[in-house]
Amino acid sequence: METTKTSIDGLLIIEPTVFKDDRGYFFESYNEQRFKELGVLDDFVQDNQSCSQKGVVRGLHFQKPPYAQAKLVRVLRGAVLDFAVDIRKGSPTYGKYESVLLTADNFRQFYLPAGFAHGFAALEDNTVFAYKCSNFYNKASEGCILFNDKDLNIDWRVENPITSEKDLLGERFATFDSPFVFEK
Repeated sequence: METTKTSIDGLLIIEPTVFKDDRGYFFESYNEQRFKELGVLDDFVQDNQSCSQKGVVRGLHFQKPPYAQAKLVRVLRGAVLDFAVDIRKGSPTYGKYESVLLTADNFRQFYLPAGFAHGFAALEDNTVFAYKCSNFYNKASEGCILFNDKDLNIDWRVENPITSEKDLLGERFATFDSPFVFEK
């Protein structure tokens, strides 16, 4: 398993060791002991999965404390451009984002600790996206920052994004008061 740290503290790109032969492939998508050795100390308690058509943009979502969630995300079928926006007050990268191409073929995973808004753009039809969460979903604690906010200036690489009503009503970053604080 190889890991790559990004320019934003806390985010990790994880590339598992994949064993391929003429029958197909095998890999460990999650091993608690190995992930703890990498510094991923979260206990994952919920798995989620979505299916999206090409051009769908979902995000930028997060759960407020005390229901904040770390996420470990990957693609089972298709491809996404995945985004994590740093929303930790006091972070040197507050308001900055990282993007990672996740595909069924590259097997990459993206780890986001709590304190990041998350979203993705589906690049292929019938893209199946899976993610582990470190806390249970709580509707009263959900938050959403407007995916196409001009202050964030995210290039989703989608000409005509297909979004939900909730995502169209996301909060502007300029008026967003983050409940997260950066801790070294």
